[in-house]
Amino acid sequence: MEELLIKQTGDSAFPNEGSFLQTPFWAEFKSRHGWSYRRFLIGQDECAVLTRNFCKGFFTLCYIPLFPVFKKTESAENISRKLYEAASGIKKFLPKNTLAVRFDPAIEFDSPEERDSFNKEIKKTELFRKGKIKKNSVDIQPPDSTQVDLTLSEDQMLSKMHSKWRYNIRLSEKKGVQIKKYDGRSPDLSEKIDKFYELTKETNARDGNSSHAKSYYKDLLEYSAAQIGEGKDCPVVNLYIAEHEGDEIASIITLFSKTESIYLYGASSNRKRNLMPNYLLQWTAMKDAKAYGSKYYDMYGLPPEGKDEKHPMHGLYMFKSNFGGKMIHRPGSFDVPLSFLYNAYSLAESLRSFWFKVIMKKLRGR
Repeated sequence: MEELLIKQTGDSAFPNEGSFLQTPFWAEFKSRHGWSYRRFLIGQDECAVLTRNFCKGFFTLCYIPLFPVFKKTESAENISRKLYEAASGIKKFLPKNTLAVRFDPAIEFDSPEERDSFNKEIKKTELFRKGKIKKNSVDIQPPDSTQVDLTLSEDQMLSKMHSKWRYNIRLSEKKGVQIKKYDGRSPDLSEKIDKFYELTKETNARDGNSSHAKSYYKDLLEYSAAQIGEGKDCPVVNLYIAEHEGDEIASIITLFSKTESIYLYGASSNRKRNLMPNYLLQWTAMKDAKAYGSKYYDMYGLPPEGKDEKHPMHGLYMFKSNFGGKMIHRPGSFDVPLSFLYNAYSLAESLRSFWFKVIMKKLRGR
């Protein structure tokens, strides 16, 4: 078997293509918020490898988002082998207390059933049965999403939406909702980030979610603007706020690149929800992303189980799915353990996720 070529590289440029999670821009931004990163050539493909210390440096976790890229026709046996070889190859470059290398393989399926079938096949592979590869119970990136085709005309994009979604966009415009856009150079950015964060806290209280610190969002916009100001080719990050008669009632943060545009974060008030500001926000961002030149607009997270009308996430599923995008389903996160402490960490991670996503939401009546 041919040995996989692995070597450490540097950042020669800031490419504005491919998954934003693999751009030097995003890796450098994450390094400003607790992570470290290096770039590697693994085989013929270059990737960003993130590491982070936990428990005051007692252990480290290595994370490689949306990499490697696989075709869905590739066998589970080959994919598991390539993940293991990649992790084994970069091990010598990692801190000795690294628990595991975590991957989110970039492989897309057309249905949840097709994806689930693939994951079952992975579990039958020799490396999985020997414990050399584990399916993480907590997915880092959303494995399911919907992507709106921005290569279509605006009329074609509207025609693919549910008729009620087109109606809600027109209603929001008719009722006088206005969308304002800000970037990291905006003189009133601090004030607008304060409003976004205020809306985020209101949303979290309503939906039982969590969020980043306010400084995280502000730095994301400012760092993007600073890099662009230096002439670097990196994604554009914008803040959109929906206003009505002086009230700022909803907001989103987006990221535009040549390949994709991403709906990263969103928040909305409990007031004036009847004005449908979230529909107009998304449509405005989609039009801007199309003008920027992105190929698709990713809603970045879709709960397929929410298709069931009785499911608590049915509303979120309907909101995102009815903008007319293509559904994609990825296999989620896989770990290659490097330490005997990995199993204890994995159990603790699963228990923490269960506590916040199940127990706490039930205690809050959700």
